[in-house]
Order: sequence, then structure tokens, then C-alpha cells
Amino acid sequence: MAVDQAIREQIAADLWTAERTATAIDRPTDAHADLDVVDAYEIQLINIRKRLGGGAEVAGHKVGLASEAMQKMMGVDEPDYGHLLDDMQYYEKTPIDTARLCFPRVEVEVGFILGQDLPGEDCTNDDVIDAVEWVVPSIELIDSRIRDWKITLCDTIADNASSCGWILGEQRVAIDDIDTGDIDASLVRNGEVVAKGNSSAVLGHPLNAVSWLARKVEGFGVRLRKGDVILPGTATRAFDIAPGDHFVAEFAGLGTVTLDFD
Repeated sequence: MAVDQAIREQIAADLWTAERTATAIDRPTDAHADLDVVDAYEIQLINIRKRLGGGAEVAGHKVGLASEAMQKMMGVDEPDYGHLLDDMQYYEKTPIDTARLCFPRVEVEVGFILGQDLPGEDCTNDDVIDAVEWVVPSIELIDSRIRDWKITLCDTIADNASSCGWILGEQRVAIDDIDTGDIDASLVRNGEVVAKGNSSAVLGHPLNAVSWLARKVEGFGVRLRKGDVILPGTATRAFDIAPGDHFVAEFAGLGTVTLDFD
């Protein structure tokens, strides 16, 4: 390991406190330049296991920084990955309290719900097609517990891939009934279209992101299971949130999902 377990535990504790107090911290890689991706994911898992011990359950997984736009925005050159827990789910028509968050942003995503488990290290796109039960309109709420979003790949992975919450729209479409690699999407904020994109921006095809994720996390003893929600990444850049904002994500052939902030 690049850093010892005591340092991993300390970084995890700092991130835990930062999230619960909505008080951002300096990025861990500034103090620990030798922190690597394996360290970062083990730090993430420390806090995930702590939340599971407190009663939360794994509801799915996410890929972040999967588009060129997001990688350029954040200054990284590969995706990150994190857990979605049931206590991170938000709902349409239920406003979110921005005071509980550090630097929240909204991402538009074509989501998947698995109808069966995915294989791990040998997972292919065909396996994903066979396993997906529903394609769904979704928004991911991201939030960096690291000051001003000044992060490296290892910082964001340690911080559960900067994940904060997830929201699903009501519509469900069978994967055979829609071309998931060519879904136009737009984000409307307070009545104004602020972003347009296409699902092909997500690693060339969002299925590439899901199969990559299944292979990546298998080495950490994590599998993508039946019932999991999988968010493969956003087709556009992320957008900052201000109190009172109303967002609508619209997906061609897939419906809409809305999100409000106090």
C-alpha cells in the first residue's frame, strides 16, 4: 500500500466529519502525495462500511468523470466510481436543503436498474444488456467534501466519488426498446436550458461505463447485484446549485426527472 492503514483511517474520519458538518477539508493528496487509487477506494470503503453498520443499505453504484467534458472540468484522465446508498436517495417534489451540503452540483444521467447480478472481471457490454431490467431518467447530486472542488482522482474516489444523492424519474423503459448509446438529454434550470448532451459522451456508450465499473470494483470484493441502480456518468458538464433552484432533466424517449432545492 502507498500509505499505511492509520493514514487511511484518518482520511476517512476527516471526510466523514466533513460530510456530516458540511465543512469542506483540504484535499488529502496535498498532505499525502503517495496516496494511490487503491488507497483511495479502501478509504471510501471504510466510510461505506461505517454507514452500512449504521443501517444504510447499498442501493447501487456510480461512475463519475466518464465524459470528456467532466474529465476536462475536473482535470483528470480516467473515471471514478462510488457507492449509492438507500439513504442517499432523494425524491421529486421533495426539496433538498442546500445548507446540508458543501458545493453541490447536478448531473444528468441515463440510469440503469439491474434485473440480475453482473459478472466481475470478465464483464462485457453483452452481459450488461442481459442484466439490465430498466433504463430510467435520473439525476445525480454530487458534492465535494474537499474545498472548492480542487481534487485529484484519488481525492474524489476517497470521497465516494463526490457522490451525494440520486433521483430517479418515474418512467421505465426496457433496454431492448431504446438505443442507450444515442439518447439526447438536456438540463433545464429555472426554465432555462443550460446544457444539452448525448449519452454517447459517456465513454462512447454508457454500457461501456457499466461493464468497466463491474470489472473495476470486482478486485475490491464489490459486485453489481440484482436490483442495483447504476449511474454510468453524465453526458454534459455538472452544474452548480443555488438555493431555490428548480431543475428538470429531459431525455428523448425516456422521460423526465425533476429536482428542487430550498
